Amino acid sequence: MHELGITRNIVAIVSEHARGKSVKRITLEIGKLSAVMPDAIRFCYEICCQGTELEGSILKILEIPGRANCNDCHAEVLLNDLFTACPCGSRNLSRLAGEELNIKEMEIV
Repeated sequence: MHELGITRNIVAIVSEHARGKSVKRITLEIGKLSAVMPDAIRFCYEICCQGTELEGSILKILEIPGRANCNDCHAEVLLNDLFTACPCGSRNLSRLAGEELNIKEMEIV
């Protein structure tokens, strides 16, 4: 489960920016095409926060839908996964969104 390593890195980055202050809440953006499972991040979060500035903090996850432009018909397409085709049948797509993994914000007390 690579989400454990990802969660550890998120906690380390936020802890570094908190500079010893207590973190009340963090918000993550996770794209549906990123191969990162939000439920697994939630599962690992509390464990990874123990003994850090984030202990007891709230984790909010915003799931970003996948979007792409079709290079053949120029339509914008919603992507449920990496294998979704354009309604025109083309798989010649340029991804616009959905691969994100961002720490969007953090609230420090």
